[in-house]
Amino acid sequence: MQLAQRLNRISEPQTILMAKLGRELKAKGINVIDLSLGEPDFKTPQHIIDAATEAMNQGYTKYPPIAGFAELREAIVTKLKRDNNLDYKPEEVMVSTGAKQVLANAILSIINPGDEAIIPTPFWVTYASLVSLAEGKNVFVPCSIEDHFKITPEKLEAAITGRTRLFIFSSPCNPSGAVYSREELRALADVFVKYPDIVIISDEIYEYINYVGGHESIAQFTELRDRTVVVNGFAKGFAMTGWRLGYMAAPKELIQACDKLQGQFTSGANSIAQRAAITALLADLTPSFDMVKAFKERKEYIIPALQAIPGIRISAPEGAFYAFPDVSSFYGKSYNGQAINNADDMAMYLLHTGHVIGVSGAAFGDNNCIRFSFAASMDTLREGIRRLTEALAALQ
Repeated sequence: MQLAQRLNRISEPQTILMAKLGRELKAKGINVIDLSLGEPDFKTPQHIIDAATEAMNQGYTKYPPIAGFAELREAIVTKLKRDNNLDYKPEEVMVSTGAKQVLANAILSIINPGDEAIIPTPFWVTYASLVSLAEGKNVFVPCSIEDHFKITPEKLEAAITGRTRLFIFSSPCNPSGAVYSREELRALADVFVKYPDIVIISDEIYEYINYVGGHESIAQFTELRDRTVVVNGFAKGFAMTGWRLGYMAAPKELIQACDKLQGQFTSGANSIAQRAAITALLADLTPSFDMVKAFKERKEYIIPALQAIPGIRISAPEGAFYAFPDVSSFYGKSYNGQAINNADDMAMYLLHTGHVIGVSGAAFGDNNCIRFSFAASMDTLREGIRRLTEALAALQ
């Protein structure tokens, strides 16, 4: 069978690949510490599960509207005002099967062949693949550990050309944990004001997992509001990864375009999950905040523990649940004939020799780093650090 050439423009996400390789080792009886996937290790709060059960009993088992139930879109409007002081109307909100589909809808609706999308690195692995699927050109802007992996206004403006159509970033950031302050976003907004044809996708899926204060959205600046796409969802802040539900807030024109596109791909998102999501947004958020407290405790263990390993440099994450250490000082070393020349080599070495699963920073656009998720128990993290320390010390 001859397959479509567009498949050659993308590859399997490294996050999924490393988890799969880890499962293969586990199947062989090898004890592996998995720090690869960005998935909260908490159960979905019971009141959300109960809401799903009630929805099924009430008969919410039929096709929902493509853009989402009206009640859920209203709840999202309420949340955006309550948490972010953003004013949207229900017709400016759309629900999809996870934030990943939200991004796909938006990028495929915005990018034409040859259009450029600026993506600060490191970035979440799917951004670049979706731009490539849309036949756009990715323009990567490296952000250093010295700048805490945040793009500066100077770097942003230097990357803009006459073909620039889109800017995509996340705050809190996956994989670096960087969180942009209001002042930093204002400085970027001052650049965007000069280029009115650029659309901004602001991925805010880790909004609640923030260790430095209140979340700030670039959509708060009125000059950018009508060309900003706010992406969010339920996976991270509500431990609802398997429920597959995300949403966007964006100009009505784009919402209509995404509704048209989604109508051909999947139609409406899962009806039961949507009804449960109404409760998630409007009920007590204490379970979410308790989860964040646990993540913070783990962060306060794993970051100093990584810093204590000779040769590692790290910028402490301000949000999300990832450590993104720079391991480049080990490049050029080897163990039993296995040379470590880049992040891919390091990830495979740690998997097969240290039996710790991380994700190569190359997948995120930074070949100097490895991503480790600390959405795992303290016992798991302690054992992971012990194995990392031993494996890195063995390199000569």
